[in-house]
Amino acid sequence: MSQAGLDGGATAWVLVSAVLVLLMTPGVAFFYGGMVRASNVAGTVMQGFMTIGVVTVLWLLLGYSLAFGPSNSFVGGWSFVGLTDLAAEVPGIDLAGVPPMAFVLFQMMFAVITPALILGAGAERWRFSASMIFVALWSLLVYAPVAHWLFSPLGWAHQLGALDFAGGAVVHANAGAAALVVAARLGRRARAEHRPHNLPMMLLGTALLWVGWFGFNGGSALSASGLAVLAVVNTQAAAAVAMIAWALVERLRFGKPTTLGAASGAVAGLVAITPAAGYVTPTSALLIGLVAGVLCHFAVGLKALLRLDDALDVAAVHLGGGLIGAISVGLFATASVNPGIANGLFYGGGYRLLGVQALAVGAVVVYSAVVSLIIMVFVSRIRGNRIGGRAESVGLDLSQHGETPYVFPSTRQPAVRS
Repeated sequence: MSQAGLDGGATAWVLVSAVLVLLMTPGVAFFYGGMVRASNVAGTVMQGFMTIGVVTVLWLLLGYSLAFGPSNSFVGGWSFVGLTDLAAEVPGIDLAGVPPMAFVLFQMMFAVITPALILGAGAERWRFSASMIFVALWSLLVYAPVAHWLFSPLGWAHQLGALDFAGGAVVHANAGAAALVVAARLGRRARAEHRPHNLPMMLLGTALLWVGWFGFNGGSALSASGLAVLAVVNTQAAAAVAMIAWALVERLRFGKPTTLGAASGAVAGLVAITPAAGYVTPTSALLIGLVAGVLCHFAVGLKALLRLDDALDVAAVHLGGGLIGAISVGLFATASVNPGIANGLFYGGGYRLLGVQALAVGAVVVYSAVVSLIIMVFVSRIRGNRIGGRAESVGLDLSQHGETPYVFPSTRQPAVRS
């Protein structure tokens, strides 16, 4: 792209948004780290941080090509392997003055955070090396093809008319389905019931996620425009009302709202608005957040009925919120805020968009679950997924990394020689 065709404002916004989305993965790491036992915090955070490294390398070498290459409607193929042509246009996407490499960078951060979300389902018992092998294989075999289906104009779901503004199906429902499989394959923890060891750390992670989400959704407009502003406003609206809704339900059910509940509610609202952020009005965003805050709260209880130890409620929040958001697009999408899209059911568009949304997100969930199961079985054969009983009682920090995250000074003062 020549400098004459460069849109400096749009490019700057996409680059800033990429940085904000990168911030979300450490946010997830701290969010999860605060919710586990003190003996597992370093191991939990390490999994999140190492995911940044593993997926970045794979995305540059192969993942981007599989997601956005021009091969067919199911996977992108090999055209962009190694990114040797830095100016190659993205097939079917008009970047309108944004350099293709900025788009590569922005989408890389989506590829990074998605498998990082899954890690919470296996918290406190997933062998570090096995989890990283899973992340590597999953990013190439699951994330990249699913991104092609919905984010690339050449993908089959996109061609059917499915809408996913920033990844409700590609990121959240996809990760949530995989999380169910991970939790089932790893089995229940020896000590599944415990309180979060560091609530302020968990809230810090929530804050990083909330701020980063403005880049996640706003940057998906790929321009510094009114559409980006709408996406950011809708993001804030849904998160705020979902946080309030979850806290109110806790107050009614248990007598007291909790900080963990409020944080989980905010994340549920952020998840649910993600696929709809650029397609709905702020009033619709408030309603989507309200529904997500209430339903995701009750979804947390389903793991007990299913006897699944989804340690950090990844499926309830991300699969549940992703499904709510994807279906909400079929109900609330309106061409009045985003010309060129089909109207949802409540705006006179009929049932077609709703049906396409259900088909697309359903296909993502089934594909993610099946391939995730295959990967888990494969990794179990070559490495073993779960740490041993003694290692689990000691914790990930010592057993996997030989570190202790918190060092407390002795209460006895050493003698001071004159």
